[in-house]
Amino acid sequence: MDLKSKINETMTFLTGTVNWRPEVGLILGSGLGALAEEVREALAIPYRKIPHFPVSTVEGHAGKLVMGNLAGKKVAAMQGRFHFYEGYSMADVTYPVRVMREMGVKTLVITNAAGGINPFFRPGDLMLIGDHINLMGDNPLRGPNDETFGPRFPDMSRAYARDLRDKAHAVAASSGIRLQEGVYAGLMGPSYETPAEIRYLRAVGADAVGMSTVPEVIVANHCGIQVLGISCITNMAAGILHQNLSHDEVMAVAEQVRTKFSELVKGILAALD
Repeated sequence: MDLKSKINETMTFLTGTVNWRPEVGLILGSGLGALAEEVREALAIPYRKIPHFPVSTVEGHAGKLVMGNLAGKKVAAMQGRFHFYEGYSMADVTYPVRVMREMGVKTLVITNAAGGINPFFRPGDLMLIGDHINLMGDNPLRGPNDETFGPRFPDMSRAYARDLRDKAHAVAASSGIRLQEGVYAGLMGPSYETPAEIRYLRAVGADAVGMSTVPEVIVANHCGIQVLGISCITNMAAGILHQNLSHDEVMAVAEQVRTKFSELVKGILAALD
């Protein structure tokens, strides 16, 4: 079955379940899914019940599409995402973004847990993504292009919308939230990077590193969705503090920043036109 037919089947299910269209999409990364619990008048749909949706297999990803109201906006929030390292194809990883576009989403807030490379960062910081480096070894647009989805060669020079970042900085300043901005490097994973790889990433301009986000951002830009990216710096990357890395640490730090992360995202949503 081709992509368009799959999306049509998914949309038939969703429109039969929810009788309104979201205006903002949220993708909530490792340990950050608790924000979906603040959605009002929420309908939570397990991924396994949505036709053609993959299923999250990683701890900290609840695996639900939560639809409702948050900060005065109608949202579709992914409580957990899909990763290339789980064995899914790039088409699978980015499928929900295609569905969001079909639902009418114009703005996507995409979040992740990331390792800090910039020496001025510290665990618990939130970082706006100003740009990214794709080191995953693949691109979700590889293969035949359907012009009804987007152009063959999409412009990525403004992959993360400047006006959305300006709004985010204004919200952070008014709320007293320390907000960094930097370049995110996306690697395939699932192994953490070696100290030598981190030195390389720092040399080529990365401020943070993770195993997600880049494919979804490419597809969002391809289909005309504005993107705001936020990384939660859950640990300093390998070799910087000479400590062992673990997913448990990622989850623990994400839980610690839960309140300020929620405040920042809700403030940004409230500021959207």
